[in-house]
Amino acid sequence: MTITRIETGQRMSRIVKHNGVAYLCGQTSDAPTVAEQTRDILAKVEDLLTKAGSDKTRILKCEIWLADMADFAEMNAVWDAWVPEGHAPARACGESKLARSVLKVEMIVTAACD
Repeated sequence: MTITRIETGQRMSRIVKHNGVAYLCGQTSDAPTVAEQTRDILAKVEDLLTKAGSDKTRILKCEIWLADMADFAEMNAVWDAWVPEGHAPARACGESKLARSVLKVEMIVTAACD
């Protein structure tokens, strides 16, 4: 079976497609607040899904990492307004130290694609 890599660099690809599934690399933002970071991340996710031949109604799974679980409600307010009704994916959210101190949210999305 074919594996397609999109926006590939030395370290990683932003999208890897295989067998009708698109795997996105983790998305982050440097915006100052959790809500702004979440909005930026979701816009990046939508852009990558389009490049992969998919959209937010086809998301299968989303893993969300927060630098501080105290930000869970703020992130969820943006997520809940963004996810299409009836298309909520499987989702997990946990707390983790992220790659840089400015990062408050990271999302890793897997979606069905053409």
